[in-house]
Order: sequence, then C-alpha cells, then structure tokens
Amino acid sequence: MSMDRMEVLLRQALAQLDRSGVRKSREAIITAILPPHDGRGIRYRLQGEGDRPFLRMNSNGYLGLALHPDVMKAEEDGVRAYGAGPAAVRFISGTFEPHVRLEQRLAEFHGREAAMLFSSAYAAVMGVVPTLISPETAVLSDELNHNCIINAIRLARPKEKFVYEHLNLDQAETFLRQSEGSCRRAVIVTDGVFSMRGDHAPLKDLAALARNHDANFAEGVFLVVDDSHGVGAFGQTGRGTEEYAGSGPVDVLIGTLGKAFGVNGGYVVGSSLLVDFLREKAPLYIYSNPITPGEAAAGAKSLEIVGGSDGQHRLERLRKLTARFRQGLIDSGLETLPGGHPVVPLMLRDTEKTRGTVSHLRERGILATGIVYPVVPQGDEEIRFQITADHTETDLDEVLTALREIERSKPP
Repeated sequence: MSMDRMEVLLRQALAQLDRSGVRKSREAIITAILPPHDGRGIRYRLQGEGDRPFLRMNSNGYLGLALHPDVMKAEEDGVRAYGAGPAAVRFISGTFEPHVRLEQRLAEFHGREAAMLFSSAYAAVMGVVPTLISPETAVLSDELNHNCIINAIRLARPKEKFVYEHLNLDQAETFLRQSEGSCRRAVIVTDGVFSMRGDHAPLKDLAALARNHDANFAEGVFLVVDDSHGVGAFGQTGRGTEEYAGSGPVDVLIGTLGKAFGVNGGYVVGSSLLVDFLREKAPLYIYSNPITPGEAAAGAKSLEIVGGSDGQHRLERLRKLTARFRQGLIDSGLETLPGGHPVVPLMLRDTEKTRGTVSHLRERGILATGIVYPVVPQGDEEIRFQITADHTETDLDEVLTALREIERSKPP
C-alpha cells in the first residue's frame, strides 16, 4: 500500500489554496510570555523572531484568567491530587471530583438545574445538536453561525434545514411556518455572539419566536445557543448574551471554558432531564476523555473569580478598553461595527488590503488576525481585533498608531 498517488492529490489541493489566496499562514509558535512593564501589557516571544516582543490582539482570553495566579495554582493543585490526565472516559472511570464540582458551579453560574462537560466547545456543539435532532425535525440556523454549528447540522441530517439571513427574524419565522405541516419538531440554533463580527443574536426575540410557534409542532420548538464568545465576557456580570440581551434562560445553552475563563473544555447547561439524556446519548461525551481534573479545578476557580470583586473589576476594565478602542477606530476614519463585545472588527472589505494590514501590524510587533473569504463573505473581509483585560491603554494606542500609519501612507 502506498500514499504516493494520494499525496499528489494533497499537493494539488494545497497549491489550489495558495493560488486562491485562502491558505492559512504559518502558525506562530509562542516561546515565552513577558510580564507587563512601563504601562505596556503582556508581550510574547515567537519562534524565529529572537527576543522581539509581540502584542497579542487575537486572543480569546478576554478576562486574562489564563495567567491568573489563583487559576494556575488551582490547576497545579488538581494535577498533584489527581494526576495529569483522567485516563478514561467519564462513564468507565474518568469522572473525578473536580469534574462534578465544576459542573455544579456551571449550573449555578447560569441559573440552571444541571451542567455537563465536554472536551471542547466544538465537541459540545457536535455532541449536543445532532442528539437533539430527529429525522422529523426542522432546523433553522443563522447564516453566520460558527463552523461547529454548520457541521453539527450536517451530521444530524434533519428533515428540513433552513439558513436564514443574518439576524433576519422575519425570514426565520417564514421558515418555521413552512415546516409546520411536515415536521414534528423545530430547533432554532444560533451563536450568542458571532465570532467574526462581535455582534450578538437577539435572544429575547428568538425565544419569543420559539414560544409563539411551539404549539404548531407536535414535539415543540426550542432554542439552542452556542455562547462561547459571550459567557464570561459579555453582560454586566459575565453571564453572556442571555444577560446582555435580557432574554432569560434559553432552552439549551452551550459555552466554553477556553475563552474568557482561560482554561480548556466546553459544556452544556439545561434541565436535569436534558443533561441525563445527553449523558446517555451524546457520543462526543460518551466516547471521549474529559478535560483533566486539573483543568476542571482551574475552571472552578475561574468561575469563582468572575463571581467576585476581581471578576467584576476585570469586566468593567474590559468594557472600558473595548469602548476606547472602538472609538479610536472611528476617530481614525476607519470602519468598524457597533456593539459592546470585545471582538472589534476593522472592516477592510478587500482581501489584499486585509493581508497587507496584517503584515504591517506584524512588522510593528502586533499580532492580529485577518479574516477573508471563504471564512466571511466576499466584501466582508476584516481584521478581527480582540480586546482583553490584560491590555493597557498604551497597548491600544500602539495599535491605533500603526493603523494610522497606513492611512497616512496612502497616495492623495
């Protein structure tokens, strides 16, 4: 058996990505983390860049908890008590006391009866969504939903699948009406915060839409929300898009520990009956090792911090820094989108311009992520800046100065 002919095809596929300009760049390898100094926040060293420090503007660690000494100590203590890994899936012998404690705290944090951990948020979506979709289900999905939701729906193979225009609830309702006579169940699936743009779903209106049509389906209509970019970073107390939008608890909420909470893993919260069912039926839970006991202990500590005065201080700082940066873009004559989430897009609407701006920022020691087609539609090309509580005003001014350099260098 030989891979020779297959490797020819792989080489051709990679070459096509190069020609179309959508191949991902070489991964930056972080080799060291440098502490804040002289009004500047944390900097990073990269492999192949010597001692040159870089400012990270593309981190999901919105509250800066990954480097919080109490979170790191909790993980270290968990490793010393329970070992580096679980060595089994949950239902065999891989459930440790820190897993159970973290699930209890997640349920309390979100005001739900129960919670259930997954190895990642992607795994949570892939495990939960198909498990709740039957062959007699209609699924409605926002066109800008994350890749994990798209793939989860593909895996589920519902009877009807509708993709409504971004935030277009009138169209979503039209699709619901179309499926009322042919499907027994309807599921509305949406991101809480849309990761490419930083805008959020109108959860209060989506919940009302589900309630208004619930009686027209034999098995009801329910709302599933992946709020991975919202939980911990959005809302007055970090409860995410539910809190920010004033929707109250949605039917099924999926979140992550790997962004604002600074650790690793995903989870779902809901009723005790729902969680009991998912433990029996969700294959990405049943057949995958959980996060490590140390990670679970660290996650519980992060939740404790967010619920206390330190967490509230970090959230307030995050909101102020986000508003400062967004206004700085506007004052510089640059296009962004309105909103309160720390994902702040710089809309460049051109692939080459986006790539050139990312390159210029890197030359200035700033790491930022350009988002181009097909990740976003053509004409929506952007740089996704992500503000964290670890940033300083000096950091943000450094980025804005670098962006203004590009504007000043344009020919009149």
